[in-house]
Amino acid sequence: MAIVKVIEIMASSEKSFEDATNNALKEAAKTVKNIKSIYVKDMNGKVEGNQIVSYGVTTKVSFVVSH
Repeated sequence: MAIVKVIEIMASSEKSFEDATNNALKEAAKTVKNIKSIYVKDMNGKVEGNQIVSYGVTTKVSFVVSH
């Protein structure tokens, strides 16, 4: 049986929700090994002048800590 840990990470991007999600994964990978999945829990955008200027996501990253 594997033990899996889940952490929540918030990230943003000026390009897209997909890029914000990739930024969350890149940040997690700096200190976390054995990442198995990422789940986008929430999405939001910052608006200025009737245009989206920043995309934000709240993610849950799952990784194996032992087998």
